[in-house]
Amino acid sequence: MIIGLPKEIKLQEYRVALIPAGCGMLVKQGHQVVVQAGAGEGSGFSNEEYADAGAKLVDSAAEVWAAAEMIVKVKEPLQEEFAYFKEGMVLFTYLHLAAAQQLAVALVEKRVTGIAYETIQLPNGSLPLLTPMSEVAGRMSVQEGAKYLEAFFGGRGVLLGGVPGVPPAEVVIIGGGIVGTNAAKMALGLGAEVVVLEKNAERMRYLDDVFQGRLRTLSSNPYNIANAVRKADLLIGAVLVPGARAPRLVSEEMVKTMKKGAVIVDVAVDQGGSIETIDRATTHEHPTYEKHGVIHYAVANMPGAVPRTSTLALTNATIDYVLQLASRGFSDAVANNAPLALGVNSHAGAITHASVAQAVGLPYTELRSLLG
Repeated sequence: MIIGLPKEIKLQEYRVALIPAGCGMLVKQGHQVVVQAGAGEGSGFSNEEYADAGAKLVDSAAEVWAAAEMIVKVKEPLQEEFAYFKEGMVLFTYLHLAAAQQLAVALVEKRVTGIAYETIQLPNGSLPLLTPMSEVAGRMSVQEGAKYLEAFFGGRGVLLGGVPGVPPAEVVIIGGGIVGTNAAKMALGLGAEVVVLEKNAERMRYLDDVFQGRLRTLSSNPYNIANAVRKADLLIGAVLVPGARAPRLVSEEMVKTMKKGAVIVDVAVDQGGSIETIDRATTHEHPTYEKHGVIHYAVANMPGAVPRTSTLALTNATIDYVLQLASRGFSDAVANNAPLALGVNSHAGAITHASVAQAVGLPYTELRSLLG
C-alpha cells in the first residue's frame, strides 16, 4: 500500500501522524510511504530522518494526496484539503465529525473511507487513540488555566495552590474520565482544592480510591453543577460522548454567576463544547475571549502546543492500526478488528457511525452492509 503523510495545515498545529520509526516499519513490510517535506519538523523530526527510514520525500501536499491510497493525519482535513479527496481513499485521523457537518458531507460525496481515531473503541469502552491526547489535554487544561488566572491575562489574580495562610483556588472539573483524571492529578499536584462532577458512581469510587480522598466527588446533575460552577476559580469541561456532540451541561446563566476573572477551559470544544458560552473554537495564537467577566479558553488542538510529547504519545497508539490497514487492506482489517471497525465514520458514500449520523443529520448505514 502507498501511505501518504501530508504536513498539518491547521493554524499552529505542529504534530505529525507518523514518525520516522513508523515509516521504517511500514517500508520493512513492503509498503511505500510518501512524506511531504517538512511534515515532521514541528515535532523535531527532520526530512533526513524520514529519508533514512525509506520514505519518499515530495515537495507539496497535492503530490502526497494524489499518490496515496491511505492518508494518515492528526487533525481533520480543512476545507482547502477537500479537493484532494478521491473515491476509495482511506483517511485515518481525528475527524470529530459531530461538530463538522461540512467535512462529513464532503467525505460522503467523494466516497472517502474516513476512520476516526476518536471512535475506535475497545470492548471495555476505552478509546485507545483518544486516550493519549486526552491525557495531554487534561494536564494542559490546568497548566493553561493557572496561567490565565493571572491578573496580567485578565484573570482573578489567584495562585492555584495558594500559600500558607491564604486559601488555594477552587478547581471544578466536569467529567471524571481520562481528561478529568489527568486534570485532577495536575491541580492536586499544584495544591488546589479540586471538585470532580461525574455521573457514574463506580467512576467516583475509583477517583476517591486513587486520590485517597484528596479531591471531592459530586454526582453530576444540574443542581450540583450550578453550585460548583458558582464557586469555581477554574472550571474545566472534560465531558466526552464518543462520536457525538458534547452535551451542554453548563448554561450561560450558570456562567453569569461565576466570579469576575474566573477561567473556563473546555477540552470538549472540538466536539462542540460542554459549556454554553463556549460558542467558538479559539487558536493558540488567540486562545481566549471574555464573556460575562469570565475568561474562556477554547483551543481545539491543545496538544498541538506540546507537539513532541503529543506526537510520540499519539503515534505509539496509532502505529499498530496503520500497520494492520496497510498490510491487510481496509475490508480485511476492519472485518478482523472490531475496535477498528467502530472507528469507521464514512465508507462508500455513507455515514457508518450512528452517533455521527445523528449529529450531522445524515442517514446512517451499517458498515457491515457495505462490506458484503
